[in-house]
Amino acid sequence: MNEQVQRELLVALGASLFQRGFSVGSAGNISVRLADGYLMTPTNSSLGRLEATRISKLDPEWRHIGGDRPTKEVFLHRAFLTARPDAGAVVHLHSTHATAISCLDGVIPPLTPYFVMRAGREVPLIPYYRPGDAAMEPAIHEAALRAKAVLLANHGPVICGATLADAVNAAEELEEAAKLALLLKAHDPRRLTPAQVEDLLTTFG
Repeated sequence: MNEQVQRELLVALGASLFQRGFSVGSAGNISVRLADGYLMTPTNSSLGRLEATRISKLDPEWRHIGGDRPTKEVFLHRAFLTARPDAGAVVHLHSTHATAISCLDGVIPPLTPYFVMRAGREVPLIPYYRPGDAAMEPAIHEAALRAKAVLLANHGPVICGATLADAVNAAEELEEAAKLALLLKAHDPRRLTPAQVEDLLTTFG
């Protein structure tokens, strides 16, 4: 996709996430890899009210070169996109159930195949850092080398995908998996076995 199409898609998907309660207020941010840099949601912007022309653009060295000033969490996106050359986009939300899990033990078990297919084998919990604290970048980068998603303790989820649509779909699947985990927390749910998880990862990557 060319840059303009990516900008328009970012606006549409951001609005969809906002309208369905995956983000509130100015919470959350999204980035997209381009051939000549990156697009990123601006600082203090609402995913429900983005404007294509105002989306931030950064060059390959992560310098701001166009649009409004980018989110203060540029480093979060840089950690994922440098760790994972296969990632074309990153979504960070404060979605309710995934954030709730991040305030507990941080464990989202493999209950459904689509969670494994979109989020991977594990979702590491990153220790708490103040929002906007770039000191968390090395921890996120290290986790992203082995995982497609992380939970930021007491903060929320971050997940990547091959495309922007893939990353948004993965973020939605992660939130649903967290909801299921909380619903079943007092029970003894049947989890996918390690062999079943490996089969899904082998088959679907």
